[in-house]
Amino acid sequence: MLPAHPARKRSLDQRLLYETRFAHGALAASLGANALLGFVVIAQAALLSQVIQRVFLGGETLEQVLPTLLFLLGIVGLRAALSYASGHASAQLAIRVKNALRERFVAHLYALGPAYRQGERSGDLVLSVTEGIEKLDGYYRDYLPGIFSAIFLPLVILLVVLPLDLVTFAVLLVTAPLIPFFMALIGMAAGALAKRQYFEMRHLGAHFLDVMQGLTTLKLFNRSQYQAETIQRITGDFREATMRVLRVAFLSAFTLEMLATLSVAIVAVEIGVRLLNGGIGFEQALFLLVIAPEFYLPLRALGAKFHNATEGKAAAERLYAVLDTPLPEKSSMDALPVPPALRIRFEGVSLAYADDTRPALKDVSFEIEPGQRAALVGASGGGKTSIAALLLRFVQPNSGRISVGGSDLARISAGAWREHIAWVSQSPYLFNATIAENICFSRPDASETQMITAAQAAGVHDFVMQLPLGYETVCGERGLRLSGGQAQRIALARALLRDAPLLILDEPTSQLDPESEAAIIRALERVTAGRTVLLITHRLSTAVHADKIILMAGGRVIEQGSHAALMAAGGRYAHLVNSDEGFSDES
Repeated sequence: MLPAHPARKRSLDQRLLYETRFAHGALAASLGANALLGFVVIAQAALLSQVIQRVFLGGETLEQVLPTLLFLLGIVGLRAALSYASGHASAQLAIRVKNALRERFVAHLYALGPAYRQGERSGDLVLSVTEGIEKLDGYYRDYLPGIFSAIFLPLVILLVVLPLDLVTFAVLLVTAPLIPFFMALIGMAAGALAKRQYFEMRHLGAHFLDVMQGLTTLKLFNRSQYQAETIQRITGDFREATMRVLRVAFLSAFTLEMLATLSVAIVAVEIGVRLLNGGIGFEQALFLLVIAPEFYLPLRALGAKFHNATEGKAAAERLYAVLDTPLPEKSSMDALPVPPALRIRFEGVSLAYADDTRPALKDVSFEIEPGQRAALVGASGGGKTSIAALLLRFVQPNSGRISVGGSDLARISAGAWREHIAWVSQSPYLFNATIAENICFSRPDASETQMITAAQAAGVHDFVMQLPLGYETVCGERGLRLSGGQAQRIALARALLRDAPLLILDEPTSQLDPESEAAIIRALERVTAGRTVLLITHRLSTAVHADKIILMAGGRVIEQGSHAALMAAGGRYAHLVNSDEGFSDES
């Protein structure tokens, strides 16, 4: 198992901060611009109070204060430029972190493999990688720089005010903590509500995708209205969760604005009273009055941005839940090359999925010689597809050993091993692309002649040529524009085009009529000569053509041998063939 990432031991905020390692430059630029902005704000207040003092009490003319006014105008322009630079740098920070996080999330999902995806809802994962990561935009664009500004600018202003006026310094020092205190207090409730809102959004997105994918079935069984009502109910739950979050957000904004306004009013009153009594100079009082709102501004802004942070952290929890899922165990030893002779051997292999109550495989042992055509037969749930998943390295056995050419399969690089495999699943997936693109997906550099040859071997060419656009016909999402049999043949052509030494066929003729099945079997015998073939099938008529038949039931190998040998033995296989009862889920 891979060692735990150092960030996994940290809090959520620490982990989110750790993600900024992908954008050190943007983070430094954003914080630097905010730091300079703090000094510019103080300079602007000082110049403004000086100009008013000179004109109001000093009686100076426009010509006399014009240089100072021009300098003040430059300071205002610099403040605007720094605000723009800070916003631009923060936007770049958010973009780079989101891109890096999205790439890592997708790569981790890919590394987890199909076995993990089967236990998750596709809509939930899609929502996490799209909307979930986008919700982090406000965290990095606004909240993270806002924290720095809320700490740095008030601290600098306090240091400037301390030697000027101790009373104002004390007022600022006492009132400032009230804003973050109430922000944290309200944030505790907002965080829980934001998690609930994001959960409802995930539920809505996942359910809606399920409904769209099963629309044909819903129409067939006249359940469309029921699902429409279900979506309406889930949408209502999401709306209520969103409104609860917004209510707390508005309450937070109102509270923080009120606290900031009252704090500025307190400063104004105490300065005004002392100014009337001659306890403080006019220019000094004016400077303090101008700088007081700037003191509370970043604290108020942070409170307004806290809502974005709670939504982002709610989404981040789901992202890290996936990213923290351990990858399949890998051998700590150096990877071995793929042996030239693919002699496949299972030795006492057992497998149990995490969410299953019973093992999928129990002490399975068999051997497939190089160039041999083996057929796995048995009832549904017998463990046949689990054998294919083990060979494809989608899962790892709990015990036992799988070897290829004498080498432990676990020590062979999964990527290098899969280069030697062509696979047709019992539910083949076709992309929303042309038939030619779907066939060439396994071998992008194949020529048109090679593609057509594979298509002819799989029985695809004849029906494709009857289509108006031929091989340029778009299959539709999941091949919905084609029949099940046509989609299965295209998937078979894709596997044959790869020309891999090991061909795994999981029910390749399940959706074909007997005549088409016989034609495909004859073609397979012709094009798979010299290759190792593992055929998973329910149909005994398909299995009889194999060199070796492996009968499975309840996750165990019951019988194995050639068709003639098993018939002569008169066991379970011979009984099934003679009775012509085939396989059922209970058998």
